[in-house]
Amino acid sequence: MISEQFQTVGRDLFARGLVSSNSGNLSIRLGEQIIITRRGSMLNCLNENDLIETGISKNSRTTPLASTDLLIHRAIYRETQALAVVHAHPPHAVALSITEKEIVPSVEDFSLLGTVPVVGWSEELKKECLDDIVAKALQQHRIIMVHNHGSFAIGQLLEEAYNLTTALEHSSQVHCLMKSLQVGPIQD
Repeated sequence: MISEQFQTVGRDLFARGLVSSNSGNLSIRLGEQIIITRRGSMLNCLNENDLIETGISKNSRTTPLASTDLLIHRAIYRETQALAVVHAHPPHAVALSITEKEIVPSVEDFSLLGTVPVVGWSEELKKECLDDIVAKALQQHRIIMVHNHGSFAIGQLLEEAYNLTTALEHSSQVHCLMKSLQVGPIQD
């Protein structure tokens, strides 16, 4: 059952172009344990061996196999009420994160996202590490962007975090199209 959730979300992220062959990662919290995708796994074809169980606060023998973003996922679970995390690389949102300090959804249907902060700029990284910056931002937002990198979305289920990720990318795509047409938001 758990592996099916990971497989469905991983396959959908890849099919929508929100991750490349082996980028991005997924995790869920089970008490004081975390199940996270394996380092370098291909989200579009996950199997049981690609799911690594380790502690939120302590390592296990499988910890070295976990995603390179394990520290960020751990910080998110320590600092928020999230039970699931989706980390993706949505291309239009990444493009906007290069020049913007926040992404404001330009599509009315996605206004429930609220403003999406872009964190991890060099001035922030001089003061704190990325895992702390991401976790703190997710205390107030359900999805954030890391400057020139990717998104982290939280939810009670992987599907919920996935839905936020797709909504951000769709809104960012519209935003980029509007910028390319050099038009502002249409007023009612």
